[in-house]
Amino acid sequence: MSFNIALSGLTAAQKDLDTTANNIANVNTYGFKESRAEFADVFSTSLFSNSKTQNGGGVLTQDVAQQFHQGSLLFTSNSLDMAVSGNGFFVTTDGPLSRDFTYTRAGAFKLDDENRIVTSNGDFLQGLPVNDDGSVKSVSLSTTAPIQIPDSAGAPAATSQVDLSFNLDSNATNLDPSLFDPNDTNTFTSSTSTVVYDSLGNSRISSVYYVKTTNPAALGAGAGAAPGTPGVIPASTSTNNNTFVMFSTLTDDAGNVTPVDLRQDPNVANPGALEYQATTGQRGMLLQFDTSGAVIPGTFPTPRTEPLGAVGNIATPPAVPHDGAGAITNGANPDQTFNFVMTNLTQFSTPFEVSALSQDGQTVGRLTGISIGTDGLIEAKYSNGDSQAISKVALVRFPNDQGLTQIGNTSWTSSQTSGDPLAGEPDSGTFGSIRSGTLEQSNVNLTGELVDLITAQRNFQANSRALEVNNSISQTILQIR
Repeated sequence: MSFNIALSGLTAAQKDLDTTANNIANVNTYGFKESRAEFADVFSTSLFSNSKTQNGGGVLTQDVAQQFHQGSLLFTSNSLDMAVSGNGFFVTTDGPLSRDFTYTRAGAFKLDDENRIVTSNGDFLQGLPVNDDGSVKSVSLSTTAPIQIPDSAGAPAATSQVDLSFNLDSNATNLDPSLFDPNDTNTFTSSTSTVVYDSLGNSRISSVYYVKTTNPAALGAGAGAAPGTPGVIPASTSTNNNTFVMFSTLTDDAGNVTPVDLRQDPNVANPGALEYQATTGQRGMLLQFDTSGAVIPGTFPTPRTEPLGAVGNIATPPAVPHDGAGAITNGANPDQTFNFVMTNLTQFSTPFEVSALSQDGQTVGRLTGISIGTDGLIEAKYSNGDSQAISKVALVRFPNDQGLTQIGNTSWTSSQTSGDPLAGEPDSGTFGSIRSGTLEQSNVNLTGELVDLITAQRNFQANSRALEVNNSISQTILQIR
């Protein structure tokens, strides 16, 4: 019996050595979780035995239990490196359409040849579907899919609206708007520009100019009038000396500055009443303010451009297009127009200042970078300035992490002991947050493992000595005559 006890001790000591050696071997394995050999004594008894005099029968390995405490974080320069700070596992599959889920804490991800995020051994990282605003559509594990990063931002979008907010200087010098020339800075008070796009995604510079005048009654004839035709502004506004005329230009296919006619949006009240036509034939819009610097109610226009491909010359020199800019001749939509939507306009005694300027068009963009938030939301950034919410990294947790089944490659599968996986969003509830550009290192404490190695070696030597003593006793008994 003593031989079996000593042999069980040797077996246990060997298991302890193997477990410790495996921990030491994986001290630099990302996402690795150390194991601990757990032992129990062997004690056999029966109804007629005396437990007070019964000795044990040795030792057995009860479990090699993994320890899932957090490993230290290693910061990297790769945005696809991810670590879970807190509770949760990444979800992976071995194929794009596979539902055979595996779970890992190793976050050394990369892109494959189809821009899908994969692990070092080619498994596909699963993500939760999201709406355009980044909100999750479903947190069910069955709705997850491999995360794929589009390399372009889709089809171009023609500009349909330019949003403007600005202050015009009330102390600016009065000018004659009929002499407006975009190439002569002495003929306008102030200006600003933005990039707009045609239907093919070509970029063009749209500029707006403001000309201050204190003699509105001498302005042009308004909508539909021929160039140079005398006319007056409606009586309700003719006494207003705080008036600006707004003109617009656009670069054409050759990069030249081309005049663009402005017309008031026909959907607003009294369309055309605030249009101004200079002696050159170019049409602009009136901007009128009261004595407090605010826009006069009822005189606030929403200018829109004429079709940008239409060309029609006027009879009075200098001949310029007045039915449109003639700027689009490259195959893009020549009927494109866009509105200038102006909000928070003021005319104060401060220099000209643009507080907001944006437009809704875009060209085709190419992937320039990926950002991953602490909530796991993956956003792709493109060369056209666009960004898209692609997916949200899926995390799962288990009632019993130590019940997971190891399958190698620092991955696990669920089992009856672990319980069913519960999917969720990072950084919500009991789930940990995602750290992009970070890797979770092995949670092995090398110093502690070396001490355990010495202890296991001593245990092995002691059990070997017990076996040797038992052998000597047996030899002595056999030599008795």
